[in-house]
Amino acid sequence: MGPAATSLALLCLCSVGVCVPAGTTGDTQEEVKKARGDVPDILPEPEPEPTSPVSDFENSYNYVLSRLAGMDQAIHKLDVGHYTLDVKVSQLMDRLTRVDARVAELEDSIQEVYQHSKVNRKEMGRLEGCQKGHRLGYKCYLVYNNLADYAGASRKCQERGGRMAMPRDRKEQEAVADYVKSFFHPGNWPVWLGINDLRSDGLYVFDDGTRVSYFQWRKHFLSSQPDGGRRENCVAMSSDDGDWWDHYCDRTMNYMCEFDNREAL
Repeated sequence: MGPAATSLALLCLCSVGVCVPAGTTGDTQEEVKKARGDVPDILPEPEPEPTSPVSDFENSYNYVLSRLAGMDQAIHKLDVGHYTLDVKVSQLMDRLTRVDARVAELEDSIQEVYQHSKVNRKEMGRLEGCQKGHRLGYKCYLVYNNLADYAGASRKCQERGGRMAMPRDRKEQEAVADYVKSFFHPGNWPVWLGINDLRSDGLYVFDDGTRVSYFQWRKHFLSSQPDGGRRENCVAMSSDDGDWWDHYCDRTMNYMCEFDNREAL
């Protein structure tokens, strides 16, 4: 730029209130900008915009709404899960009902099989008694060389389809005595008979409840029977002579059962 142009520029600046000292050269434009305030040395930080109470309320309201929406979704999921659980429980209850019905059918079948088994066991016991034991008319007698008390012997005879031996007259008594003697010969062992006076002392009845009309008590000047009074209430037969003795009912000894001989009917 020529000297004339420079002078003209300074003149113009002075006319607008900005004077540049004489002798200024290359930094003239930068100093002019600083004098005019176009480029400040440090820019001021922007002041934060003030917030109003209305905007805070809106923010809180929107937050509450978002939380409620999340809770509503969670509740909906719980409802769906509860419904699914109800369906599963209902299906399980239906299956349990069918299982219960099946179990009831199986129990009935088992009970039926058990009844058949009892019947078969009784029939097998009766056949065994008549095949292995002693036959006398319409009865068969079989001695069991197993120890049992009076009640246990009665129960075992019934389980085998029979009852404890009950000689009702002299003929049966002599036949039973001979059979027992030959069974234990040469020993002497007592054998339970189906006779007792448990209901009333001195009133002897058979195991089926009928009264005894024939007796074969041991008669001896040293030990006549019965001699147990109220303590010995069950009757056993001595195997050596067939005489009857009264004993404690809880004593264990061999026993004899009688069965119906259906082949003689």
